[in-house]
Amino acid sequence: MKTVEYYLLDVFTDQPFAGNPLAVFLEADGLATSTMQALANELNLAETVFLGAAAGPNHYPMRIFTPTRELPFAGHPTVGTARLLAELNLVNPAQEVVLQPPIGELMVSYKQGRATFTTAQRAKVMGSTIDHATAAKLLGLESHQVIGSPVFSSFGLPFHLIELVDHEALVRISIDNALWESSVMTSSAEQVYLYVTEPSNNTTIQISSRMFCMHASICEDPATGSAAAALTGYLASLQPDALQCTIHQGDEMGRPSVIHTAANGEIEPGFVTVGGNAVVVGQGTFKLHQ
Repeated sequence: MKTVEYYLLDVFTDQPFAGNPLAVFLEADGLATSTMQALANELNLAETVFLGAAAGPNHYPMRIFTPTRELPFAGHPTVGTARLLAELNLVNPAQEVVLQPPIGELMVSYKQGRATFTTAQRAKVMGSTIDHATAAKLLGLESHQVIGSPVFSSFGLPFHLIELVDHEALVRISIDNALWESSVMTSSAEQVYLYVTEPSNNTTIQISSRMFCMHASICEDPATGSAAAALTGYLASLQPDALQCTIHQGDEMGRPSVIHTAANGEIEPGFVTVGGNAVVVGQGTFKLHQ
C-alpha cells in the first residue's frame, strides 16, 4: 500500500474558506495518469495539481486535473502551487519559480505577498460563436443588459467573454440549460465568463465577474485565473497602453476572491500577468492499493 500526501489551499484570497479551493500533491512522479484522474475525481474540487520532483532549482513539472479531465493550463492552480512551495520552503521566493504544465513554462515571481505568473503564450482572441441575442437568452437577461457581441479568448483554456451592463445584471443571471447545451457545449469553448467594469477613480480597472462551466451539470467557479487572463488579454488587444485590472469573483457564491492582472506597458504585447494570494487550510493522505 502506498501513501500519498496532499495539501488543501484557498486561492486568490488571504482568508480561509474564501477564494477557490485547490489540492496539491507533491512528488507525484510515480502516479499513473489514471490514478491522478481518480484522485481528482475523489476530491471533486475544480482543479487538483500533481507536482513532479524538482527538475532543477525552483523548477517543477506540473499536471492539472478537474474531476473529469486534464487541463493544459489553469490560473488558480498555478498561483496556489507557487504559494505552497514558498510556504513549505521548497523554493527561494527571492527568485523566479518555473512551473511547467502541458501548455509550457510559466514564470512565477513573488511580490507583495502574491504569486504572479506570466502566461506561456500570447492571447488568442476572435469572435464568439454565441451572438448577442443568444447570449441574452442564455443568461436569462434582457437584450439591453448584454453589451456588444460575445468574444472568444484563450491562453490555452478558451472562454466565451460576455460583458454585462451593470452589477444588477451580473447578480440576476439564470442559465438556460437547454440553450447551454445547444450553444455552448457545441462550441470550442465550454466555459462562459461574464464581467462588468465597475466605476473607479484610479488607473486600475475594477471588474466584477462570474464564470460558469459544465462538469456533471452547469456549475459556477469562485475564482478563475485563466478566465481573468483571457479577459485581460482581450481588453489589452483593444488598446496599446499599460493595463492593470483588479477582478472580483465569487461574491455570489459566498467565496469572495481577488485576482490581479496586467498587460501591455512593460509586458510583452499579447502576454498577461496574473497574480493573487493563497492560504493553506489543510492537508491529508490517500492510501493507494497497488
